[in-house]
Amino acid sequence: MKSSTLKRLLNHLRQLRTGRHLTQEAFAEIAGLSYKYYQAVETGKKPDLRLSTLDRLAKGHGLELYELLSPTLPRTKAKARKKS
Repeated sequence: MKSSTLKRLLNHLRQLRTGRHLTQEAFAEIAGLSYKYYQAVETGKKPDLRLSTLDRLAKGHGLELYELLSPTLPRTKAKARKKS
């Protein structure tokens, strides 16, 4: 059973990524993670994340870690990519 914190984190990650019009692959590259690993994270298949991974996820959205883990969806400080 997923904890409420993990559910909130996964929801935030998905909403932040899609709000910036990024694919999982594009965001993984920005965050410095492999696509397959990020895909497993966002789908909840990797529930035990290292602090360094959480920090990469936050920084990939231009956020501090506490902002990513906050109860409300943070506003990303990173620029959205333009659709081609």
